[in-house]
Amino acid sequence: MFTVVLLCIACFAYWCRCRQRAKTAEPPSMPGAWPLVGHLPLFFGDGCKIWNQMNNALEQGYKIGGATKIKLGPVTAYVVADPDDCDTIATTCMEKDPIYEFAKPWFGESLFTSSHKIWKNDYKLLNPAFNPIILNTFMGVFNSESRKLVKEFEKHAGKGRFDLFTYLRHNALNIICMTALGVGFTDFNLASDYLHAVKAIINTLVERVVKVWWHSPYTFAWSKLKKKQDAYLKILHEMSNAVIQKRKSEIFGNTCVERNFATGTKFKPFVDILLELSVEKGAFSDEQIREHVDLMLAAGHETTPNALLFTMVLLGSHPDVQEKIFSEMQEVLGGDRDVDKMDLSRLQYLEAVVKESLRLFPIAPLIGRKIERDVKLKNYTLSPGWHRHCIIVICGLHKHPAWGRDRHEFKPERWLEPSKLPSNLVYAPFGVGRRQCIGKTYAMMSMKTTLAHVVRSYRIKADHTKMRLSYGITLKPHNDGHYISIEKRI
Repeated sequence: MFTVVLLCIACFAYWCRCRQRAKTAEPPSMPGAWPLVGHLPLFFGDGCKIWNQMNNALEQGYKIGGATKIKLGPVTAYVVADPDDCDTIATTCMEKDPIYEFAKPWFGESLFTSSHKIWKNDYKLLNPAFNPIILNTFMGVFNSESRKLVKEFEKHAGKGRFDLFTYLRHNALNIICMTALGVGFTDFNLASDYLHAVKAIINTLVERVVKVWWHSPYTFAWSKLKKKQDAYLKILHEMSNAVIQKRKSEIFGNTCVERNFATGTKFKPFVDILLELSVEKGAFSDEQIREHVDLMLAAGHETTPNALLFTMVLLGSHPDVQEKIFSEMQEVLGGDRDVDKMDLSRLQYLEAVVKESLRLFPIAPLIGRKIERDVKLKNYTLSPGWHRHCIIVICGLHKHPAWGRDRHEFKPERWLEPSKLPSNLVYAPFGVGRRQCIGKTYAMMSMKTTLAHVVRSYRIKADHTKMRLSYGITLKPHNDGHYISIEKRI
C-alpha cells in the first residue's frame, strides 16, 4: 500500500513538473481563448475570418518572442514567425504536418503530401523535368498562351471594371497542361467540371481543418463532408486519368509527332518523364503517376493565377511602377516580338516586381511541419504530442521588421540592390528549407512572360487597398477574383 502511495505521489509530482515546464517553455497562448474550446469559435466563418485570426496570431507572436499558441479544442497549433526559428523547424522537422493527410485522397504520396523518405526519392527522380534545358523549351507555349490572354482581355479594354481571375485561371491551366502534361486543357469535356470541383474540394479541406471533430478518419468517414469530397474526387481523378490516357496513347501508340516549341531543342512534358520512369525503371505505378499529375494540375492553376492577379492589381495601384516595366520592355524587347529565354534575365525590374508582389502576397502563406521531438527555439520549446501541430507563417517572414519601416509598402526597387536585402531567411514564397516547390523556376518564367505581354498591351487600373484577403490553402482575394480596368496602349 505504501509503495502505491509513493508511486502516486511520484506520478503527481512528475505531472506538475511537466505542466510547469510547459507553462515556461512553450509559447504563450494567443489571447481570446474560450474555456474548453479555446480559440475555436474565432475561426468559424469564411476564409476571410480564418486569415484575420492568423494575422492576429502573427502579431501576437511578434510581440512575445516569435511564436504563439492557438488552441482549437483538444488541438494545439504552434504559430511561428521568427526567421531563425522557422529555419530551425524547416531543417530539423522534415515530415509534413499530419493535417496534410487530409489531402492524400486527392494527391496521394505526391511531393506535396508524402513522407520525407518518399519525397527525397521522388524529388531526385522528377527534378530533371524542371531543369533549364527543359524549361526553355516551354517559352513558345508561355508566349502563345500569353498572347491568347491579351486577346481575351481586349473585349474589356476601355469598358470599365471586370474580374480578371477567370481568364488567368483558364490560361494557367492550359499552360500547365500543354507544358507539363503535353496536352491542351481545352481538349477535354471535363474542363468546367474540373475547375468547379477544385474550388469545392479546397473548401471541404479547409472546413475539415477548422472543424476538429472531423480530424479523425473514423468520425470523418460518417460525415456529409466526406460524401461531398468523394464526389469531387471522382471528377478530379477522371480529369487526371483522361490526361494520362491521352498522352499514353500518343506516346506508345505512335499517333503523334513530338512537338518542338523551341528550335533545335526537344520538347519533353513532365508526364513523359513519369511514363518513361514507369516503363524503364518501374519507378512509378499508374496510381502514383496519377497522384503526381493531380498535383501538377491543381498547383498549376491554383498558384500562378493568384500570383498574377495580385501582381496586376498592385501594378494597377502603382502606375509609376507599371510605366517603369513598360520602359524596360521597350528597351529589352523593342517591338511586339515574343519573349525569349535570354530576355527573362534582362527584365530585371519586372522580376523585382514579381518578387515584391510575392513578398506582400505569398500564395502559400502557411506551411505545416510535424514535431516529432522537442524543438528548441530562441525563446521557447515546441513539444511533440497528440494533436499538436506546427505552422510556419510565411507571410510573417515577409513582413518581419528586418525588412525595415517600409515593409508593408510595395517597393520593387528594394530588389535591385541585393546587398541591402535582409537575410534569405525572411523570404520564402516557394517554401522553407529543402522541401521547397519543385516548380519555382517554371512559375517565375511563366509569370514574367505573361506580365510582359499584358503590360506592353494595356494600362491597368486597380486599387489593392480594396481587396479582402481570404485563406483557402492558398491566399487569394475574397470570392476568388478582383476587379480591374484596362486601356489599350497606343
